Amino acid sequence: MLLSIHHITFPIEDPLLKYLIEIIIILCIPLLLNKIKVPHLLGLIIAGALIGPNGFGVLSRDSSVVVTGTTGLLYIMFLAGLEIDMADFKKNKWKSIIFSIFTFAVPFALGLLGGYYLLHFSLLTSILFASLFSSHTLIVYPMVSGLGIAKNLAVNITVGGTMITDVLSLLVLAAIVGMSQGEVGTAFWVKLSVSMVVFALIVLLIFPIIARWFFKTVDDKISQYLFVLVMIYLASTFG
Repeated sequence: MLLSIHHITFPIEDPLLKYLIEIIIILCIPLLLNKIKVPHLLGLIIAGALIGPNGFGVLSRDSSVVVTGTTGLLYIMFLAGLEIDMADFKKNKWKSIIFSIFTFAVPFALGLLGGYYLLHFSLLTSILFASLFSSHTLIVYPMVSGLGIAKNLAVNITVGGTMITDVLSLLVLAAIVGMSQGEVGTAFWVKLSVSMVVFALIVLLIFPIIARWFFKTVDDKISQYLFVLVMIYLASTFG
């Protein structure tokens, strides 16, 4: 490690050094920004942009960076789903659905029109371009939770709406990939529909049974935490 430091070239290729830099940023940025009352997630985004390939080029966007970012995003979505009040969610499900329809359809329409008429993309490219605007994430959820307003009605509706818009955006992406490969037909849509139903049944019915059995059988907190991570990765892999 010490010898390799004298011969560093950017982007850094040594996997241990790359992971060390990522961990240092994740550790230090929140500590520094907390002193000036800046949300640490904003600092992590800025730091990632600065050291990324479009910034100073310290790190490339390789599999290790993708895995770290994806893990954080999946864990945030898991926490949001864990803290959501299902009784309130069921009571306000139509509000979440209406919110998701508007937040998906309006940006999608504007992105489609802008991509096709202003940027002169092809129709498929314009649809894919529009899907980038039509989804949103829960990246600020930890800050919302830290403020103690995670149970607020507006937050409840937004979390539900975010999940729906993300699913719709992924469906658009799947359709575009299929069209670009010439695979869209009756069989494609049947396969996609069946896959979604099977995925929903596994996550909503089988996962809870496995989780209840595991938490009743294993008392070790570390093992329980690792089990949660396994289930999160397993669900995302099935998805």
